[in-house]
Parts: sequence; structure tokens; C-alpha cells
Amino acid sequence: MTRESMEVDVVIVGAGPAGLATACRLLQMAREEERELSVCVLEKGSEVGAHILSGAVFEPGALHMLFPDWEERGAPLNTRVTGDQVYYLGSGKSSYRFPEFLVPQPMRNHGNYIISLGNLCRWLADQAVELGAEIFPGFAASEILYEDNGRVKGVATGDMGVDANGEKKATWQPGFEFHAKFTVLAEGCRGHLGKEVIARFELDKGRDPQHYGIGLKEVWEISEARHEEGLVVHTAGWPMIGPSFAATSGGFLYHAENRQVYVGLIVDLGYRNPHISPFDEFQRYKHHPVVKRYLEGGKRIGYGARAIIKGGLNSLPEMSFPGGLLVGCDAGTLNAAKIKGSHTAIKSGLLAAESLFAALGDNSADTDFSKRFQTSPLHEELRAARNFGGAFHKFGFWLGSAYTWAEHNLFGASLPVNLRDRDKDHCQLKPAGESQRIEYPKPDGVLSFDKLSSVFLSNTNHEEDQPCHLQLKDSSIPIGVNLPLYDEPAQRYCPAGVYEVVEQDGAKRFQINAQNCVHCKTCDIKDPAQNIHWVAPEGGGGPNYPAM
Repeated sequence: MTRESMEVDVVIVGAGPAGLATACRLLQMAREEERELSVCVLEKGSEVGAHILSGAVFEPGALHMLFPDWEERGAPLNTRVTGDQVYYLGSGKSSYRFPEFLVPQPMRNHGNYIISLGNLCRWLADQAVELGAEIFPGFAASEILYEDNGRVKGVATGDMGVDANGEKKATWQPGFEFHAKFTVLAEGCRGHLGKEVIARFELDKGRDPQHYGIGLKEVWEISEARHEEGLVVHTAGWPMIGPSFAATSGGFLYHAENRQVYVGLIVDLGYRNPHISPFDEFQRYKHHPVVKRYLEGGKRIGYGARAIIKGGLNSLPEMSFPGGLLVGCDAGTLNAAKIKGSHTAIKSGLLAAESLFAALGDNSADTDFSKRFQTSPLHEELRAARNFGGAFHKFGFWLGSAYTWAEHNLFGASLPVNLRDRDKDHCQLKPAGESQRIEYPKPDGVLSFDKLSSVFLSNTNHEEDQPCHLQLKDSSIPIGVNLPLYDEPAQRYCPAGVYEVVEQDGAKRFQINAQNCVHCKTCDIKDPAQNIHWVAPEGGGGPNYPAM
């Protein structure tokens, strides 16, 4: 059956900060020059913000560039940072707080805000709609559409109402095509359409391999006596220290408004020990006295997880392709030295909008985005942070910290050295038999919890009778290869209990509980055989984060 279609000037996939900034700036310029411009934004979540998860400490400069009057407009930036604390956590109860002069300049947060990024995206969506954008929540773009000459001509949403066997149900509705002069992919980290165009057009040719982490986050309500609104705490070290880990991680605890704190752990997905469970490391993390002193007596009210793209400038692909652009974390614009990607995502959206507006005005087939990016403050910022990840990977925590401190505090990030890191994350695992097993303590139900109760707090929901969106290229690999070699690490790297090895009739079987998936994309990244391919489920499925 021929699908219905809609012609627009620009279609944007993803209502995160990058996609919404692109829409807002395009329509601002159209209004200023009294030009008609049709812009639509597709969002796979049930509503804008449903799939948005970030720490988040937010640098407001990029928002000021987009809306200089953001305060008058009521942007949800309510908690200004009042203090920074950076700790190295040792095993047991030990800790060392770094004096301010030893903290690298990019990690200082004076003038920044503790926010819910989901709430900021909801606000940005309101601004975009007021400017004339059409936003379609619950519309999961599942397919790139191409012209005969190979140029991207838009996207199509997936069919709705298809059962697990691929048959049409009574509720079946065909997908819808959006044909556009330009397509902007703003899906966030490891977007499945972004991954396709990067491979098809070889946008990462000559770049370092991309690098990732997994970020796990909880929202807690704590007592007023323990709450210090505006305090930002960052940690390194515990729980992932010692020779059995050979991995880096970092924790955070941000005191937001209304007696809430955001607590989380970021685990580098280049880790080597297949027995590591990032979720369980996070649960252990909350028992350290530096963190525990704030959470004791509190109540956990939210949970989520999301992969983080952190390769930086050395791993950044070409962001323009025939017929469109990659923006934000779909490309990898996060500043790892600042542990922030929201403001850089907005900056990339502003650059994209200016480039698209010029191309639409000239009826150009391509944009000048690459030229604009190379001469932009965003490129300058990412260049200054280019060695952050490489320093820690090559030199370890202490020497890496010393290198980073010297580069930023003494040399203004102007050293000509370019630290390369060409090891792919999924290639790092050692065989299970050569790795130390890790015995994780049982959750106490007070500070630490299990995966299923955590997924419940994420409000994750999928229509169960639909095709599995976690596709195996070869169904024999999990049991035949990954289990004997790596003790099937998907059982542990997934933060939502999606993957299990179960015994049935005396034989091992790989079970996928796709309804639990919180769309973190870790499986797509870390599977050692690159055998798991994440695709978009029916629109509206996945987590429903109220204020993450």
C-alpha cells in the first residue's frame, strides 16, 4: 500500500535540545524576514520530554543566544549553582575533597543552573509551536527515504498495529512519509537513523572511533535538613576502583529545587571486565558516606538510564550529508571536559538553522554547515576539550587528571598535542575466564534497589504484541559465542533487565524482555559481537520521564 506523505521544508527527527533549537531558530529567522517556512518535528516519545534524561547542570549561554529574554518567557531554570565540590572516593569510607585550585577550569559551574532537561525541552517545544512549528509526539521515525541519486529526501514513520509475527492487527495503520528539502537528525546518542547515514555516507572516515558511557540517574526527595539547594557534587573513584575494573566512572549529586536531588553514575563503556554491571555499581555508589549522608531518610521517586556520547572532536563525524544534517548528540557534540552536552546541542542547532535558512533561501541542494562549524565558537569549545577522554584512557585517573588540569589551567587548552584514542568500546572486553568475578551485594530497599523496581519508576511501557525492536543479526551468537566467552555480558550491561539467559528443557536460551527497554542504547554499543541492533519501536513506547 502506498503511504500518505507530507511535503515540508525541514523535517527534524527528535524533540531534544538540538532539534528544538534548530526549529526555533529557523522560524525566528523566517519571521524576521517575513518568509514562509514549514518545519515539523517528530518525537518518538509519548510527549516531548518523555525520553529526555540528563544530569543536568546547564550552561545558559546558548539558551541566551536563542532567547535573550528566556527569563521573562519563564524558562525552567530555577536553581542557580551555589557551590561546587569534587571528591575522589576511596574504598570503604575514605574520601578526598579537591581544593578549588586543583579542579580543572571546565568543571567549575559558577553561573550555571541545576535543571530538569525534560522540562526545558517541554518549554522549548512551546516556544517552537508559538513560532509556527508542527510537533508530532508519538511519531517514531523508523526509515530514511532517499532520492534516486542517493540524496536523503525525508523520513517515514513505522507502521502501527503490527503484531510480534509481523502480521497486521485490527488496529493497523500504515506509516507516514515526511518529504523535506532538508532532514535534520537530532535523535540523541546513538540514534539509529544517524548511525545509518554515518555508515552510508562514510561520515566518520578518518575519525577516531566514537566512545560512549552509560549514565544512570535517580531522583530523590530528601529532608530539608540534608538539602543544600544549588550544591553540585562530582566524584571519581569508588565504586569502580582496583585492578578488576580497568574502567573509569564518575558520580554526581545535584541539589535541585523542592528538596530534590539528582544522583547518578556514569560508567565508561570501554570497560574490560565482562562481569561489571553498571546498574549494580550505581547501587553500590549510593552507600559511600559522601553520597549516603544526603540520601539517608529520603525517598527515591525516579529512575532512568541513557548512553552518553563522549568521543569529542577527535571522534566527531562530518555533520552534513546530502539532504540533511546531524546535530547534537546524534553527531557527538558533548563537551566531555565539562560533562555537559545540552548547551552544545543547542549551539549545534543554531548553526544548523542558520545554514539551512541560507540554503533554503538560495534553493541550494546542500548547506554550508561544515564551513560554519569550523569557524564557530562550538568548534573552538570542542577543540579545547578534545584531549579530556584520551588523557584518562591513556594515563589513568591521577596522571590523566594532572594532564587535564595543566592543559586547561596553565595553558588555556592551547597545547598542540592531540591525544588519539582508537580503541573501540565493544572490542575491550576480556574473556570471562580471565576476569575477576564481582559479587554484588543484595539491594537493601533503602538506598539500593533491583532493576525491575527501578524500571517501574521510569514509567516504561511498550505494546507487548509488536515486533521486537532489539534485533539480533544472528540469534545463535548470544548462547553460542557470548555466553562461553564473556558469560553473556548483556545480562549485566543492560540497566533494565531486558536480557536474560534462562534454562528451558535443559538448554540455555537467550531471552529478550523488550517491554522493559528504557531506550538507553547500551546494547547497541557494547555487545562484543555487534550483534544487537536497536530500532525504533511503535511511537509512544519506552520510558515516560516526568522531570528527568
